[in-house]
Parts: sequence; structure tokens; C-alpha cells
Amino acid sequence: MKRACVIGAGFGGLALAIRLQASGVETTLVEARDKPGGRAYFWERDGFTFDAGPTVITDPACLRELWQLSGHDMAEDVTLMPVMPFYRLNWPDGVNFDYSNDDSALQREIARISAEDLAGYDEFQRYAAAVYEEGYVKLGHVPFLDFTSMIRAAPALARHQAWRSVYSMVSSFMKNEKLREAFSFHTLLVGGNPMTTSAIYALIHKLEKDGGVWWAKGGTNRLVAGMVRHFERLGGTVRMHDPVLHVHTLGDRASEVETASGWRERFDAVASNADIVHTYRDLLSETSRGGQMAGKLMRKRYSPSLFVVHFGIEGSWPGIPHHTILFGPRYKGLLDDIYGHGVLPQDFSIYLHHPTVTDPSMAPPGKSTFYALIPVAHRGKLPIDWEQVGPLLERRILDEVGRRLIPDLDDRIVTKFHYSPRDFTLDLSAFHGSAFSLEPILTQSAWFRGHNRDDKIRNFYLVGAGTHPGAGIPGVVGSAKATARLMLEDLR
Repeated sequence: MKRACVIGAGFGGLALAIRLQASGVETTLVEARDKPGGRAYFWERDGFTFDAGPTVITDPACLRELWQLSGHDMAEDVTLMPVMPFYRLNWPDGVNFDYSNDDSALQREIARISAEDLAGYDEFQRYAAAVYEEGYVKLGHVPFLDFTSMIRAAPALARHQAWRSVYSMVSSFMKNEKLREAFSFHTLLVGGNPMTTSAIYALIHKLEKDGGVWWAKGGTNRLVAGMVRHFERLGGTVRMHDPVLHVHTLGDRASEVETASGWRERFDAVASNADIVHTYRDLLSETSRGGQMAGKLMRKRYSPSLFVVHFGIEGSWPGIPHHTILFGPRYKGLLDDIYGHGVLPQDFSIYLHHPTVTDPSMAPPGKSTFYALIPVAHRGKLPIDWEQVGPLLERRILDEVGRRLIPDLDDRIVTKFHYSPRDFTLDLSAFHGSAFSLEPILTQSAWFRGHNRDDKIRNFYLVGAGTHPGAGIPGVVGSAKATARLMLEDLR
């Protein structure tokens, strides 16, 4: 039996390990942290469960497939609960917009803001469906290993004006500024600036429309736990709380994996779900390939980081949906500050996560779990002391949530803590503390992104947000499908 090692138990690593083990490859999954999940980590404090993220589950079919490979049903391990509306968008002037895949309800929401944009929305839907078919169905699980594969995809990308931004394309269909923001903000959920991310990412609208938005009962951490349980059911081995130090090579092949505990094993193939710069700069530091690729990758553009305030409060809040976007007074200007100027602005837009409205088990009876998240420039652009700035920013964010939604918030808080770009660096070895790895611009997509198989080390593979197709649960699970196909072909 062939043996493989997958480094990192994030969604990409777990999905890859399940695919390999289900196909008869003896697979060991090695995780640095004390819990699996990578960015989908979690904490339990004072009876509250706090998921680190991601909290938006789309395209559940790509997850169910991981169980179906071996004749199992995901429902054995995970219960998915529908989220409705998907998001409530709120602007400073008090206007709300409930975004969902209930077409009649969504059209009523559009008409309430700008009836003249209804026809444009229909055109946008057709565009989103076309790029979904081309960018996700046809290319989302296909590895781009050489430039020829990029050339083959180019005509379709050109036909759909992939060089334009999502915001630009949405604006060509809809004239109202609020609606332009409502149908372009989704790229922020995968680390992309709506003003610069390729219009191909409009496919997210179609992805959500067809598959819905879901929540795993008990938290995203329960989805992770279910994937681990299924992997072990298939005979896979999980090695926790033991960071990989080196991937050793012999000639042009990866040969052994060595961890901090002194564990060292030989494998026929090795795949990394770790941060892409960390993978090459640190894990392959003994090789010339590691230094060469790290230098090249470090010159690329990286997605922002995040600042997240987790808090548990007294009371239940049925009027606050599962996901709320509290837009600030600026849209483009704020994005310019985060992605371009690298400053910490006085204003912000907040993504508010309120899981207890869907799943009360996330908090003690009569209490609620929340987190408030804002994108911030990564540490390469904004090298500030987050230990000093963090408590001040936490205060500003809680004040804004209190002002707009929960007036007596301070009196209700039972427990709270924040997570900053510094924590992304320390806990996840994330380059610049980026929350989503490489920024998803056209010149860093497909072949221009990390390849699913290394070009020089023939049995070394990559999976996760830094590889094609990119960040988000469907993206990293799709990367696992592409990488698994390559590994299984090579291991025959």
C-alpha cells in the first residue's frame, strides 16, 4: 500500500486526506495545533462556543461527496441547518436589505431600494450563471500545471470579461450604489477586493443561489470534527499538536516528514495544507527549491488580515439574523485604505456573526454568541503593535455594534476576547498575517496561483487557499479534489 502524508488539518487538508484514504492510500494527517480545523478553529469559554471561522457554508454537495466516495452519508456525522436570510445588509442611514435565494423575496428587496434595477438584476443573474459554469463547474477542480492550460482557458475568461472587477461588472447591470455594494461584497469573504477581484468571482452569487447558505449544528467546528471522524473511520491516522519542522528530500523527491516531537516517517507522497510561504520558506528550507519559491511567493500580493471580536452576552436576539453586514460610510475609500494604502481607518464595515439565532446550542440558555469581524491591512502593509492597538479597536467595534443594534451591549457582555493579525501569524504561520493567502486577482489565479503539484519536487503537492482555485470552503475543498486526482495518478 502506498503511503502519503498531509500536513495541516484545515478544510483543504482534511478533504485531501479523506480522498486519499478512501482511494486506498495509507494517509497520515499531521496538525501543528491542539485541535483540527486550521482557520476553522474554535474556543469554549464560560459555556459559549466561539468558532474562529469560516462561518458561511456554501455548496454542501462538495462536502457530501467526501462521504459518498466510500458509500457513507455526511448526515452520519454532521447536521446542516439552513440559514435564512443569507445576510442582512445594513447601511448607516438605516436601510436594510435581506439577501437570500428566495427569488420573489429578493426581487421585492431590490424593488424597495431601486425598482429600475430589476431588469439589470436579471441580466446579472444570467452573467453569474455563465461564469459559474465556466469558472467553477468546468475549471474549479482542474489543476493548472502549465501555461498551456491557462491558454486553453483564456477564450472563456475573455468572453466573460474576466479582466474587469466584480464591482465594475455589477455596476454595468445595476445603477443604485447600495445594490452595487449588495451584489459585490461577497469577494471579501474570500479575501478579494470587489474593486480589483476578477469578475469571474460573480459566480459566488450563483453558488449561493443554487446551493443555499448553511450552518453546521454545533458550529463549523462540528463539521471539522465530522470530517476527522470520517477520515479515521476509513483507517486514516491523525497526529495532533506536533508541528512539522521539515520535509526532507532525496534528489527531486520528498522522502520524509519530521516534526517537533522528533517523529520522522518516510512517505511516497507529501502534500501541504500549511500557509504557502511557510511551506516553501520553512518546511522546505533545506532545499534550493524552497528558498527559490519562497522568494518568488513573497513578492506577490496577499489578501488582508482580519480583526475579530468574539463576545457572549445575556439575552436572545431573534431580530438579529445569523449574518449581518454593517456597512460603514465609505465603500471604495475604505477598500482603498485596506488593500492599497495599508492604514487603519477611523471607519469600518462590520461582518456580524450571530449563530445562536439559528443554533441556540452555541451559548448557555438565555444567552447569545456573536463575533464582529472587520478586514484590516495585512502586517506587510500595516506593521503596528496589535497588542497595543487591539484593545482600542475592540472597544470601537463593540461601540458601533451597540450604537446600531444592541444599545445596552456593555451591560450584557458575559465574556469577550479578540483575535488579530498577530494571532494569524503566530497560530497559523500565515505570511503577513493574511487571513486568505494570495489575493484573488486575475494575475494570481489558476496557473498564476500555487500549483497543486510542485514543478520540481515531483511527489510534493499543495492544497488549500494558496492554490487553485482559492479561499473559502468550496475553493479549498475543490483544490483537494484537483490535488487528490494528481496524487492518485502519480501513486499508481
